[in-house]
Amino acid sequence: MKIGFIGLGVMGRPMAGHLIAAGHELFLHRVKPASRELVDQGGKALASAREVAEAAEVVILMLPDTPDVELVLFGKDGVADGLGRGKLVIDMSSISPVATKDFAARIEALGSDYLDAPVSGGEVGARNRALTIMVGGKPEMFERARPLFEAMGKNITLVGGAGDGQTAKVANQIIVGLTIEAVAEALSFARKAGADAMKVREALMGGFAASRVLEVHGERMIKRTFEPGFRIRLHRKDLSLALDAARALDLSLPNTAATLQLMNAAIALGDGDRDHSGLIRTLEVLAGDTP
Repeated sequence: MKIGFIGLGVMGRPMAGHLIAAGHELFLHRVKPASRELVDQGGKALASAREVAEAAEVVILMLPDTPDVELVLFGKDGVADGLGRGKLVIDMSSISPVATKDFAARIEALGSDYLDAPVSGGEVGARNRALTIMVGGKPEMFERARPLFEAMGKNITLVGGAGDGQTAKVANQIIVGLTIEAVAEALSFARKAGADAMKVREALMGGFAASRVLEVHGERMIKRTFEPGFRIRLHRKDLSLALDAARALDLSLPNTAATLQLMNAAIALGDGDRDHSGLIRTLEVLAGDTP
C-alpha cells in the first residue's frame, strides 16, 4: 500500500519504520537528520504535505498537538490540497476530540475518509510494535486500516464514530496521569517514613495496588531514571484537553485539575522534558525533601 507519513518524531519514526518493514511504500514529509534512516530503508522524502497526499492512498499523521494537525491538514500545501476521492487520512496524534470531529467532516466533504487513531504505549511501545490504538470512524475504514494498525500495535479497538478514539485517549491519559501522581505520593511517603521504597513497591505489586504504572514508573521514580518515554509537558497537554472537554460538558474533574497543576509546577521547575514519572521530583520539592 502507498502510505504517507507526516510526523517523524520519537514515536513516529519507529511507527513509520514498521510500516516500511511490512512492505508498504512510504512517502515522508518533515524528514530531519534523526529520521534520515527511514529514507535509507526505502522511504521517499517529499517537499510538502500536499505532495504526500497526492502520492499516497493513506496519509498518517503523528503530530504534537491540535494546531499542528490543523496546519498540516488545511494550511498552505497541506494534506487537504492533495486529497481525492477514495483516500484515507488517519490521525494518530493525541488532540482535541471536538476539533477531530470538525477535521473529519471537512476531510469527508472532499470525498476522502478519516479515522482518528491515537495511541498509548510511549516510545517503548512504538519501538516494539506494542502500541494500544484507539480508533474513531467508520467500521469499513477501520477494516481497511487494520493491517496498518497491526504493523504498529497490538491492542487495537474501534471505539465508535469520529472523535471517539480521541475521547478514549483522553480518558487513558486521565487514568495514567492520576495513577502516576498517586504512585509518586505513595513512594514519597514510604521514603520519608524511613522505609525502603523499592521493598515497599515490591510488596504493593503483590496486592490490589498493583498496576503497570507502579511496576514501570515506580521503578523509574526509585532509580531516578527520568529520560523521557513520555514528557511531562506532553502529558500536561493531554490533561488540558480533558479539562477543556469537561468544561464544554459541564463536568467536574477535580483530581485531573489538581494533577495538571502539579505538572504546571514541574514545568516551572524545569522538568517539562523529563519523563512523566519525574512528577515525583515536584512532590519532593514541595515537601522540601529532595534525595
